[in-house]
Amino acid sequence: MDPNIGLLLYSPYRELENRVFAALAEAGFDDVTPAQARIFQRVGPDGSRLTELAEAAQVTKQTAGFLVDQLERAGYVERTPDPTDARARLVRVAERGQAAVPVAGSVIAEVEAEWTAHLGRRRMAALRDALARLREITDPYL
Repeated sequence: MDPNIGLLLYSPYRELENRVFAALAEAGFDDVTPAQARIFQRVGPDGSRLTELAEAAQVTKQTAGFLVDQLERAGYVERTPDPTDARARLVRVAERGQAAVPVAGSVIAEVEAEWTAHLGRRRMAALRDALARLREITDPYL
């Protein structure tokens, strides 16, 4: 029996994720969990409100707050005043988080290069296009 589409999507993602976490650990960023990464990767370049992060990660505001607290204690993010609303706070990527981003980015680029070599440029471009189009109906927050 052929695997369903969910498993076909999950297996490559899990391999990519495992490699990213291994590289992060090797570089000294061994205190990030997949749940924390789910929040961290959604922090916008100018910061994000907690409610936005919760919605984008599809978790409760309480869960997002708990994960942001952990990330903040580890130095990956910081909370700062929102310049557009004095009552609100923004979650921003902190210095340690900025140092971790290129480590993950280089692994992602390496994996994408391997997949392109395996599939060919045309198939990889078609895969990226198909997944981007599916994202329009499955994850409009990215």
